[in-house]
Amino acid sequence: MKVTVAKTAGFCFGVQRAVDKVYEEVEHGKKPIYTFGPIIHNEEVVSDLERRGVTVVESGEALSTLKEGTVIIRSHGIGPEIYEMIERQGLQLVDATCPFVRKIHRIVREHDRAGEQVVIIGNAEHPEVQGIRGWCKNRAMVIETEKEARGFWLENEKPVCVVSQTTFNYNKFKNLVEILAKKGYDINVINTICSATEERQTEARQISQEVDAMIVIGGRHSSNTQKLFDICNSNCKNTYYIQTLDDLERYSFPPVGCVGITAGASTPNHLIKEVQEYVRDEL
Repeated sequence: MKVTVAKTAGFCFGVQRAVDKVYEEVEHGKKPIYTFGPIIHNEEVVSDLERRGVTVVESGEALSTLKEGTVIIRSHGIGPEIYEMIERQGLQLVDATCPFVRKIHRIVREHDRAGEQVVIIGNAEHPEVQGIRGWCKNRAMVIETEKEARGFWLENEKPVCVVSQTTFNYNKFKNLVEILAKKGYDINVINTICSATEERQTEARQISQEVDAMIVIGGRHSSNTQKLFDICNSNCKNTYYIQTLDDLERYSFPPVGCVGITAGASTPNHLIKEVQEYVRDEL
């Protein structure tokens, strides 16, 4: 059995930084500790932190009830109103926003202030996109599909600034930008897809074209993991999306000679190793 593990699989820089910050706060013994939303989209990590006394705060309403403690901003980032609320509540702030996401905040704020229409290529329900929108005083528009791109129009002929969710599919981003560009607006496209995301997607595409089966590891709510699965599934019909080793054990694999493994940016390295060992020993 040949097993190929993607070199880019596992925690990216931004996720590792965010997780490290939470565990550092836990080790310091300062309580109570909260994260605004799950620190990353990985249920195993979030559950471990909860066992260590870290509480997830899901909304601004819940945040407004806190009287003391430390609030850690997740890697996906937030809008300015949450920063202001934390300050008003007199809470300690630890900002674990991914630096690449924070860069997008600065970009959209600058172009929004200049009177441009900000367009975000991404999933409107994703917390990263919701945070980005918060930095625009005017309404930022979100486009995820070709249908939405074709239906895009402006009442006023003002410049358009296009950015992307950091984990968006790069090829899909290019396709949507091409559709927007044909509409004749004055468009400034800033590719804000994280370089690690592009590398991870490229490697997943290459591996999935060369193996008999592909395993994609990551949380069910992880945007970047879902995109890895979509890429792999388009190249390899035997592609499996799992969160833990238990999920993998439920599958009945066909006879295969070569298996590829990749993982989302929120997947711990120890889980990748567990899956790798299981595949070598059991399949």
